[in-house]
Amino acid sequence: MQRKSPSIKERIQQSQNFRDGVFQNLSFTPMKPDDVTYYQMLKETFQRPADVRPPAPLPSEKTDLKHLYSEKPVVVWFGHSSYLLHVKGFNILVDPVFSGSASPMSFMIKAFPGADAYTPADMPEIDAMIITHNHYDHLDKKTLTRLKPHTKRIFTSLGVGRDLQSCLATDNNITELDWWETTPVAPGVELTATPARHFSGRGLKRGGSLWSSFVLDIFGHRIFIGGDSGYDTHFKAIGDKYGPFELAILECGQYNDNWPFIHMKPEETVQAAIDLQASLLLPVHWAKFALANHAWNDSAKRVTASATQCGLPVTTPKIGEPVVLGEHLPQEHWWENV
Repeated sequence: MQRKSPSIKERIQQSQNFRDGVFQNLSFTPMKPDDVTYYQMLKETFQRPADVRPPAPLPSEKTDLKHLYSEKPVVVWFGHSSYLLHVKGFNILVDPVFSGSASPMSFMIKAFPGADAYTPADMPEIDAMIITHNHYDHLDKKTLTRLKPHTKRIFTSLGVGRDLQSCLATDNNITELDWWETTPVAPGVELTATPARHFSGRGLKRGGSLWSSFVLDIFGHRIFIGGDSGYDTHFKAIGDKYGPFELAILECGQYNDNWPFIHMKPEETVQAAIDLQASLLLPVHWAKFALANHAWNDSAKRVTASATQCGLPVTTPKIGEPVVLGEHLPQEHWWENV
């Protein structure tokens, strides 16, 4: 008699990363330093400098995604942490947010002018979608509802499926992964969930679902999908186990001294890519939403300067501009002319 697979609830309870009723990071990760108060954090949120948003619409390129084909991996970035990965006709969409905001209320955390150059209608048929965690700037239910008819399978972190059921699930096509779990996606395509240093939550409750990075093996290429993460030793552990990577796509933006453990500063992004043994860095999590108080282009300036100093190749495409591994790696400092 075949043993019944454990339910998602049972898998959560059995997870080594779930303790005291919530998911935990590998290292102790307070939301803020001891010398910072929540009042101070709230006050700074409502007193953001004007330069957290660009002074003019951001430039973009319009790529015909529905007729895109390449034998080599292609990445098309849509601002913040949304991007399409394409290889040999196979399309993977990561954390799509196209509704114009990153908040439960549409009038809050609005996208920068020019950053919404792409909509769900521009997307090709999606063979696999990856949702790294359930924060509003990564899991956008309005966008997912519109993409549902064109999405075959969804891969996400353990526990996130409950946030996807109403807007994306069809015939149990959601696969939820715990850290270090590997699953086949298609012939020649495999996905492994790996640790990140962050948190989850929609509303007041935190830690009810997991947050992850992912190792993507696709037709002989290995790509790291970073999600959101503060810097920690897990990057070296992943690099030692799965490296080297042809490309690391890592967050580089929305950092603040008030929350130094859950997001990386640009110099840490470069070090994380080095820890991963990555040949190329694509910095994301910037150029669409203002979630912190740094200048909108500060992350791009700092990450390129640090990468140059460390001898790490970095690609900086405009929104919609294709990155083709081994063929076309945009390096224009376009943010200097906005």
